[in-house]
Amino acid sequence: MPEGHTIHRLAAEHRTRFGGRPVRASSPQGKFADGAALVDGQVLETAEAHGKHLFLGFPGDTWVHIHLGLFGKLGLGPAPAPPPTDTVRLRLRNDEHYADLRGPTACALLTGTDKQAVHDRLGPDPLRPGDDGERAWRRISRSRSSIAGLLMDQKVVAGVGNVYRAEVLFRHGIDPYRAGRDLSRAEWDAVWADLRALMREGVRNNRIDTVRPEHTPEAMGRPPRVDDHGGEVYVYRRADRPCHICASPVRTAGLAARNLFWCPTCQRS
Repeated sequence: MPEGHTIHRLAAEHRTRFGGRPVRASSPQGKFADGAALVDGQVLETAEAHGKHLFLGFPGDTWVHIHLGLFGKLGLGPAPAPPPTDTVRLRLRNDEHYADLRGPTACALLTGTDKQAVHDRLGPDPLRPGDDGERAWRRISRSRSSIAGLLMDQKVVAGVGNVYRAEVLFRHGIDPYRAGRDLSRAEWDAVWADLRALMREGVRNNRIDTVRPEHTPEAMGRPPRVDDHGGEVYVYRRADRPCHICASPVRTAGLAARNLFWCPTCQRS
């Protein structure tokens, strides 16, 4: 599932390619035909993201709400658009660009009130202007649940996925199984600030890099990571391989229906 930085990047791409101009909308698959017909020919006024949710704004307080989920894809390209396949849930296009949405968990037309209800059930997003870690801290500091589980709960923090969860806990030496209420406020503030910085880099570079300069392949004389997800990481998807810092084998286990990765030496309980 794409993490929050990808959705913020997609919002920016839509603003750049379609913002302020009428768009043609269609649903070759047919599952969003009524919604596409309502926004067809309308001006895309804005696009924004909250966590893993993308919102495309049209006149009349009308919003297209998209959640890619585990299998959704949103591809953008230059005009002319190729003939659409019957898997395209929503196609947007103008004279210069097109965007094809396939396989999303959600693609729905919302009113402004409906949209606000989605925001209300989400936690603060490290990438949203005006959001801070205070509301998340109030929940974390009272919780017996593990900090690894809490970071993946979109009602606590929106946009953090499996990669950022594993990596930010490693960077701060926090045992992923430690209860949220056992974190200090200083530890949480450092984690929140780090998430903001790492995810902004993710938006900028369109990949997740979490290793500090002294731990890059060039600095350490090690081979670069080879992975479909790209980016240099400490523990994510490195089970049984030596930790870059202490050489202990990276461990993995299931938590909150996802694979957790951590170093048992660098992240002592």
